[in-house]
Amino acid sequence: MPPSDTIPNDTASVETTANSAADYTIMPSTAVAPIQCTGDTQLPTESTATLFPQAQEPSFDFEAHRRAAIDEYAKVRPLYEEFSRTVANILTEALTRKGVKVHSIQGRAKELESFGQKVMRHSDTEPEVPKYASPMKDITDLAAARVITFFPRTTDEVETCLNTEFTITEKVDHTAQLQQEERLGYQSVHYLVRLKEDRTRLPEYGRFSGMIVEVQVRTVLQHAWAEIEHDIQYKSPTSIPVAIRRRFMAVAGMLEIVDREFQAIQDADSELKESARKSVQHGDLGRVEITADALQAYLDKKLGADARVADWSYNWMARVLLRLGFGNFRQVDECIMGYDDDRISRVLYGARQGPVTRFEGMLLAGMGENFIRNHPSSQETWFTTSRSNWLAKLQGAGIRIGNYNTGVSLLR
Repeated sequence: MPPSDTIPNDTASVETTANSAADYTIMPSTAVAPIQCTGDTQLPTESTATLFPQAQEPSFDFEAHRRAAIDEYAKVRPLYEEFSRTVANILTEALTRKGVKVHSIQGRAKELESFGQKVMRHSDTEPEVPKYASPMKDITDLAAARVITFFPRTTDEVETCLNTEFTITEKVDHTAQLQQEERLGYQSVHYLVRLKEDRTRLPEYGRFSGMIVEVQVRTVLQHAWAEIEHDIQYKSPTSIPVAIRRRFMAVAGMLEIVDREFQAIQDADSELKESARKSVQHGDLGRVEITADALQAYLDKKLGADARVADWSYNWMARVLLRLGFGNFRQVDECIMGYDDDRISRVLYGARQGPVTRFEGMLLAGMGENFIRNHPSSQETWFTTSRSNWLAKLQGAGIRIGNYNTGVSLLR
């Protein structure tokens, strides 16, 4: 019998019966390596630390980072709010002065919640490190302005204005990034600018010295896309279901085509206006259609320019001419030929009126009852009564009343 402190290395294991420690039952088993045991020896076991590893503490406390950054930003946010409004006002005045028409100009300081969310972003290369280690220095859109234009080409005019009024420190063309990153449709240009030194020397701007504002420039359609895309919140192309992605791509393509077409329409309209003005100056009136712009050019030449006349006056009178049946300015010229605008104005009003009002009097004299009958206000009693009285006045002053007929009544 082997010693009591050794288990033999053979092909059987020994199990003690309930009757006696000296009786053994041989059970089949696999080979077991010899283990030397003593009274004080314990079987080896894995350490608790190995079996149940403790969770690693994060190397950076992002929540504390966020709270500290928000506390710091909250103290100066009113200054950034004032700065963004100031930049928007400068842009508004500068673009108006240069005659650049835009849809809207907005200014805002970043909201605390949005700022906090941005502070929590992880580094693109090191997830345990914040992307913005110094948020007040690294985040550049604490103050922001947005210029929304009607047409793509106007964005170039806005950039020219930015160069004139500010110092541009950085320009990011998201249209180019869009193509590189395969994002869907977000097209705009972002500028980081600051006030020029000569402006910050002025007392009202001195407190903004060294501050940076992000200026976004995009068209109305690009803005609509960006707002909708932001609301849907697809941040990566890979997260978009295929069916939705196709529809996104289709809409993005259509918006780009529409933007280009609007630009082409504006270009064509500008060319037609310029052509009409030249035709008026050369006396080639048969080729000039009835539009507000062409009417202004015609009256400037015929009766003299008057900067006091509002645009709506030309728009209204162009509408009247079309309703009276005029198709071009040769017909208009034939209708009022031989009439003295100054004399008619003094008979009707007792004084010389503006060019549009004098022109209306000439039309009344040249067309007579046809003017009253076909006018947009012909159903109004006050209008028919007053214009009939005017005709009587003109006749009483010895002014010939014509009956020029454009043929409009035959089309009704």
